[in-house]
Amino acid sequence: MLTSQRKSLILERLKCDGRVLAKDIAHELEVSEDTIRRDMRDMAAVGLLTRVHGGALPISPDLPDFSTRKSHATPQKQALAARAVALIQPGQMVFLDGGTTNAEIARLLPQNFGLTIVTHSPTIAIELENRSDLEVILIGGRLYRHSMVAVGAVAAEAISRLRPDLFFLGATALHPQHGATTGDAEEAAIKRLIASVSAETYLCLTADKLDALSPCQSVPLAGLAGLIVSGADEDCLSLYQQAGVEIILV
Repeated sequence: MLTSQRKSLILERLKCDGRVLAKDIAHELEVSEDTIRRDMRDMAAVGLLTRVHGGALPISPDLPDFSTRKSHATPQKQALAARAVALIQPGQMVFLDGGTTNAEIARLLPQNFGLTIVTHSPTIAIELENRSDLEVILIGGRLYRHSMVAVGAVAAEAISRLRPDLFFLGATALHPQHGATTGDAEEAAIKRLIASVSAETYLCLTADKLDALSPCQSVPLAGLAGLIVSGADEDCLSLYQQAGVEIILV
């Protein structure tokens, strides 16, 4: 098998399984582990994967701080937000996670729908300060400054008593095997709790977050009602469709 074919196989295994072991690939292809490890080193050098002991993981997306992400709001995120808002029905309780796409959702919320908006992000709440037609519930707790959201026991206690109709989740990455992931364990735990008490959870994301993996799982694919995706074609989404998740292309 050619080097390029081996590398393509490694990438395919990463996409499907979220991790590959050099010894398994070597056994499957009947080549030495040194050959596979060399392939993985070459691939890591050009940013195709992350080397770990014994094998490789998908590339973890960069985790810029909130101020940096806020300065990079794009028309893509505005389009995602507009499609998300179309799912909202009058009288619903909607939980907005932190993040720049959800800030766009907050700006586009329909007028006079009788909505209750819940968020554990003070920056999202600020977007709604002039919306007297909305009931806004701000969840408190320890501030995780990287994402500007409340985490910890105080936040968890308040969230556990709510039953939102919709939760718009934020994530740094999405993988067909491991679901939505993020970079911090406490933040992931809070996201998981919100999804568990919500009737439906939707994730808005751009194509660059697909088939990637951050360290901490927040919500498995089975916990998502749907994905709202910008910049991806159907071929890129086939594994997610096979998992039974609704796909809304923007």
